[in-house]
Amino acid sequence: MAEKKEKSFEESLKELESIVTKLESGEVPLDDAIKEFTKAMELSKKCDQKLKKAEETITKIVDKDGSLKDFKVEE
Repeated sequence: MAEKKEKSFEESLKELESIVTKLESGEVPLDDAIKEFTKAMELSKKCDQKLKKAEETITKIVDKDGSLKDFKVEE
């Protein structure tokens, strides 16, 4: 059985935008709207998690000894 590839952030965001457009049209039956809304919330959560992980990654720097530490701007 083939593995299910996780969608990229961009793919998830595009799908989320598509769902929002569809729901905003007001032409989606209630049962379908609930399913689409649930899917949109899951996509939103995954996008948020990916953004937080990316933020954590880019706020780290490699110290001289090779260890990671938080990046802080000195004023």
